[in-house]
Amino acid sequence: MPMSHALTHVDRVSLLAVDLDNTLINRDAAFRSAAAAFLAEQGLPAEDVEVIMDLDGSGHVHRPVVVAALAERWEGVVSPEAIAGFLRRGPAAHVALEEPVRRALLAVRAAGVPCVIVTNGYTGQQEEKIRNAGLDTLVDGWVISESVGSRKPDPGIFHAAASAAGLPALDRASTWMIGDAGHTDVRGAIDLGLPSVWVSGGRPWAETSFRPTHIAVDVVEAIAHVLGECSL
Repeated sequence: MPMSHALTHVDRVSLLAVDLDNTLINRDAAFRSAAAAFLAEQGLPAEDVEVIMDLDGSGHVHRPVVVAALAERWEGVVSPEAIAGFLRRGPAAHVALEEPVRRALLAVRAAGVPCVIVTNGYTGQQEEKIRNAGLDTLVDGWVISESVGSRKPDPGIFHAAASAAGLPALDRASTWMIGDAGHTDVRGAIDLGLPSVWVSGGRPWAETSFRPTHIAVDVVEAIAHVLGECSL
């Protein structure tokens, strides 16, 4: 009598879309290093790194707002142009990929699941982060909001991810989104009917109007959930 085949998570996953900043890489740690270097170059107080981090809001605050606030704080000491240049360079030179994340992405590849980075941001800066971290050799592609003209949570960027993976269309039932930002990653997934994993970093989920499919502490745990594995 033939054995029946149990459908696993991997069988059902047609695409894994993963956020970049503070999901695959620790963007805030890299930005803190970049900010500390900038303060030292400009002869500014080292403790101003906390001011920069607060204003930056993990990269979610519009750059002109951050420039204006810092220019006012350092008026007559640092020009707005120098501040804008620092923000434009951003944390790209300081990013690093943690070994458990690299192994998790290799597990995704071994499972035969296409994986595409889906990130909001400026193309040059985001691509530099991806390459500096070595992610370009571990994923099947990436879509960046500036390049595709669509920002998470807008549906267009998710459809672009399917195209980047070489898929004919976005399969809403079998495309998973992993990310740390509820208002972009999870909201975008929910609006399209995609299952999602929110990377909490230990934070509680505070939104009451919607919830992710699953909550994981980090991206390694999130990928393990999607692949249906206990560990990677």
